[in-house]
Amino acid sequence: MSELANCPNCGAVFVRNTIREVCETCYKKEEIHFKTVYEFIRKRENRTATIPEVVEATGVEEELIYRFIRIGKLQVAQFPNIGYPCSKCGTLIREGKLCGDCTGGLRKQISQLEREDEHKRKLSEMNKTQRTFYTNR
Repeated sequence: MSELANCPNCGAVFVRNTIREVCETCYKKEEIHFKTVYEFIRKRENRTATIPEVVEATGVEEELIYRFIRIGKLQVAQFPNIGYPCSKCGTLIREGKLCGDCTGGLRKQISQLEREDEHKRKLSEMNKTQRTFYTNR
């Protein structure tokens, strides 16, 4: 659904939609930056470049390069040293939002919570059965 918003880069008013989160002018600038980055890393000698090297050589902001990777404009499969930071700890990753360590930690926490919930449920079941009192008449 479209909505009226201010461009996060320049502050201009534009109609935000699911495709773009910036105004037309900034989108065109981003496309120029993307072409610059892509032309640089496409060269055989630059395929092993890291993000700081790409930033230094092209002058494109690091966050913009990360966004190109996140939205899938830059495919990291062909470039072994390019990635983006994990949302939780900042470790460079090549897919998803979290690194393996953070994912494992979250899974561990979730399983711990599930065990605690199961334990509480069993305790409440035991309390219900203990309250029943039978007599012979």
